[in-house]
Amino acid sequence: MENIDHQRRLALATTAAAALGGAAAVSGAATLGGGAAPGETVNPSSAARTPRMQAYQIGAQQGIGSLARVDRVAPTPSAGEVVVEMRAAALNHRDLDILAGRYGGRKPAERIPVGDGAGVVVEVGPGVTGVRRGERVTAPHFTLWTDGDYDPSIFAADAGNTRDGWLAERIVLPANSLVRIPENLSFEAAAALGAAGITAWAVLEALGRIKAGDTVLTLGTGGVAVLALQIAKMCGARVAITSSSDEKLALCRKLGADITVNYRSQPAWHEAVRAANGGRGVDIVVETVGASTLSQSLAACAPNARVGLLGALGGPAPAPPNLGPLILNNVVLKGITSGSRRNLEDLLRASAANRLAPHIDRSFAFDEAAQALAYLASGEHVGKIVIRRG
Repeated sequence: MENIDHQRRLALATTAAAALGGAAAVSGAATLGGGAAPGETVNPSSAARTPRMQAYQIGAQQGIGSLARVDRVAPTPSAGEVVVEMRAAALNHRDLDILAGRYGGRKPAERIPVGDGAGVVVEVGPGVTGVRRGERVTAPHFTLWTDGDYDPSIFAADAGNTRDGWLAERIVLPANSLVRIPENLSFEAAAALGAAGITAWAVLEALGRIKAGDTVLTLGTGGVAVLALQIAKMCGARVAITSSSDEKLALCRKLGADITVNYRSQPAWHEAVRAANGGRGVDIVVETVGASTLSQSLAACAPNARVGLLGALGGPAPAPPNLGPLILNNVVLKGITSGSRRNLEDLLRASAANRLAPHIDRSFAFDEAAQALAYLASGEHVGKIVIRRG
């Protein structure tokens, strides 16, 4: 259960909504480097004025070892686009799968990975209004999903997957995908609240209709699970969380967890959760593992509970899930595929209003991207891992 990767009713009343960061205006199109990438021809007369940048590419997709740092031409915005200078990027388990060629098929070797990040607008394309240089911004990794219901077409513009991501000095994004970062949130916090935060928010708020006094169950101590813990506590809920590590569970208690269960020492963890909750089941489950734990998650549910199923990182179930509790307790089970720009905007506003600081286990420098990914793969982390610049 470790390594788990994968809006309107909350008390969002705050005068800080949509507040801009205090960053000073940043000049655009500065030269970031020099020289040609392998196989690239540069006109000597124009090389000196061609903006360049450092970036990472996924290469042959044989794992972390395929990650390659390169010098390449910096992106320029087309109509409706902006260029953002990256200040922080946050890792998710899917970044490992993309580097290993296991996420929706192989990508072009020059694809820039990592779907979550935050930075400063440095260049604005033709026709863009309402966005200025110097603004502090982030964006959902599904850059075309601005609002409304999920549609599979959003995968056509998935940062770090089907389009270039944040592991570069600059990234080009649709202007209408941007979310301004509230003043009291750092670049690192905004990046950490990306895919994992949106996903937890989609389960807790949109599906779960969370309210004070609810009991939330989340599995493991990866990015989604720990953000689900923090967001649920922000909303006044009780939280149960599982792990195979007593040390990690101790940290979760410091973050506010009310019920902690070691699933290795207590294999019937669903019973332990119910017992610790006075015999009553839980109201919302952030099911980060998948089919292999679904039977126990359903067995932990109270009547009318809501379960958000996020992925299948736990592998296939040893037997078909027992769906009896789903019917007997009138449980709602729904698959969740991250969320929209509106979800991210609401989450950032709520986080700023309630001064939520997402738990960042460790930050790495831009030069240490491979080490950051190796640390993610180790499973030793609790919460989010961030790569920062500047």
